[in-house]
Amino acid sequence: MLRRLFTSESVSIGHPDKVADQISDAILDAMLRVDPNSRVACETLVTTGMVVVAGEVNCKGYVDIARIVRETVVAIGYDAGDLGFDGHSCSVLVSLDQQSPDIARGVNADKASGKDLGAGDQGMMFGFACRETPSLMPLPIDLAHRLAARQTEVRRNGLIPHIRPDAKSQVTVEYENQRPVRVHTVVLSTQHGPEWNERQDQLRSAVIEHIVNPVLGEWLNDGTTIHVNPTGKFELGGPQADCGLTGRKIIVDTYGGRGRHGGGSFSGKDPTKVDRSGAYMARYIAKNLVAADLADVCEVQLSYAIGVAVPTSILVDCQGTARIDEQKLAALVTEHFNLTPRGIIDTLKLRQPIYQVTACHGHFGRSPDEGGEGTFSWEKTDMADTLRAAAGQLQGATA
Repeated sequence: MLRRLFTSESVSIGHPDKVADQISDAILDAMLRVDPNSRVACETLVTTGMVVVAGEVNCKGYVDIARIVRETVVAIGYDAGDLGFDGHSCSVLVSLDQQSPDIARGVNADKASGKDLGAGDQGMMFGFACRETPSLMPLPIDLAHRLAARQTEVRRNGLIPHIRPDAKSQVTVEYENQRPVRVHTVVLSTQHGPEWNERQDQLRSAVIEHIVNPVLGEWLNDGTTIHVNPTGKFELGGPQADCGLTGRKIIVDTYGGRGRHGGGSFSGKDPTKVDRSGAYMARYIAKNLVAADLADVCEVQLSYAIGVAVPTSILVDCQGTARIDEQKLAALVTEHFNLTPRGIIDTLKLRQPIYQVTACHGHFGRSPDEGGEGTFSWEKTDMADTLRAAAGQLQGATA
């Protein structure tokens, strides 16, 4: 029997890198509200008492950047000086330039010449899906995200007093013959006030009761190792303790290390940037192929050249679980999905201000809000029946 361990991590909405991601996407959403065709590449840095916003944008409307920054930081939970970071009083520095005309000329459509909207950059993107969870996400990252989200819920509801916004989770799952059987190890580190400094044993008990057990439930057993604040103290956190940057949690944002990553980050980028929109489309394709029962595991790679509409390559890799030949699956993808930047944007309705809510607890495998209402367009399985029928016809034609 083959046994192995696999680990994934997540971070809370108050982790400095995620603060930066949420600010960048809040600015993107604001620009899309005033101009749905905005071009945005917005980077954020957060550190002690300071937020720096920089990048390149084209937007036909006014956006109050400083107000958006402050509102976002306060909503996350950094709203008082004793937390080490306060959205009401931190300095906000803004340096936004126009998008390079050399990039714009490659991306912009031209009706006169028949040129379609081009990709905003070169690169490769991956999407992944598997049968380990109802959301077709790998179990370790799914559980890690749920722990991080639960920490935020518990903090906001006051179930554990004096815990603070910054937190990290990590889950190690034990597999038998590729099937998850139990949680081997859990790590949950949560920032807290000075009230807990000499009461870490009590905090550990509260975290297990209110965060770990409600999320992990059946996956725990007597052999599971649980670490809560393993350094012994986590009072100093957030941007005061650690500089945060947009795009520094790309594995947290995707599949927790399960499946490959093209290297491009997501937050602060409008949908002409295919390292974001292409990754969303690759997830949409992979999830629908698995939902169509054409594979148990599916990874889709797309690649693009800057300024070119048609992808330079399409790969479907089902890791030995495909029901039909993977080249035929790739042909189905080409036939049934419009993979040009315009096609992706239109299919997934990506010119809407939907991005700030993607910037915490992962871009995949969840609903737009913590209550579970609605579905991100790239998480829908509305193409599964079409793909299943097309694959059946393809098999019948080659039998």
